[in-house]
Amino acid sequence: MLQRSEPLDRLVAIMTRLRDKTSGCPWDLEQTFATIAPYTIEEAYEVADAIARDDMAALKDELGDLLLQVVFHSQMAEELGLFSINDVIASISDKMLRRHPHIFAQTEQKDWDWEAIKASERSDQGSTSAMDGVALALPALLRAEKLQKRAARTGFDWDDDQGAVDKLVEEAAELSTATSAVERLDEAGDLLFAAVNVVRRLGISAEEALRAGNAKFERRFRGMEDIAGEGFAELSLDDKEALWQRVKEAQAL
Repeated sequence: MLQRSEPLDRLVAIMTRLRDKTSGCPWDLEQTFATIAPYTIEEAYEVADAIARDDMAALKDELGDLLLQVVFHSQMAEELGLFSINDVIASISDKMLRRHPHIFAQTEQKDWDWEAIKASERSDQGSTSAMDGVALALPALLRAEKLQKRAARTGFDWDDDQGAVDKLVEEAAELSTATSAVERLDEAGDLLFAAVNVVRRLGISAEEALRAGNAKFERRFRGMEDIAGEGFAELSLDDKEALWQRVKEAQAL
């Protein structure tokens, strides 16, 4: 039997008590995998936010919240006779050993291919497509990048970066000429997918790049508001553009 640490045992005991059918918490008892899933995603984002802010005290708290989600799902699964938190820990431990043969295997092999090992695992599980296993719940930009990487591993990729850039320009032109709402949605998707492809080939994470772009826009917009005061919304577009250029120049220094 896999042994757990005392702090983890305490957390598991707390969750077991909360889910007790006779004396547990009504809210916790109402939850299912589906109702808890959004909280799990939210906690993962809050972990990322604490890291982005370099707030280690917040990171400690957010990692605890994320761990609670793992324990919550595991408790519900155990109640259904599916698996326990011990099974979860054992599974990820086995996976890490399997995916790091250059560290844990009794071999002198130093070169290894993480993606090849993952592909082999998917094949053992009956996977027949390179697209299998790319989670639908991933943020769209991240999922696009993963789909493209999977395709590239099969040789389905541009020969050079310029081909990806040309495709992006082509998709922008097609969006500009789209007429119906359905066509615009379709072409907009193609444009965004092509944009992810360009930055992927440049070794840039589309998610990180857009996050940085969002932060820059917000910072500059707030700068415009600070200069203009309460009358910002009433300014003409030309005046707002002038403010934008002023803030852009100031923040670039």
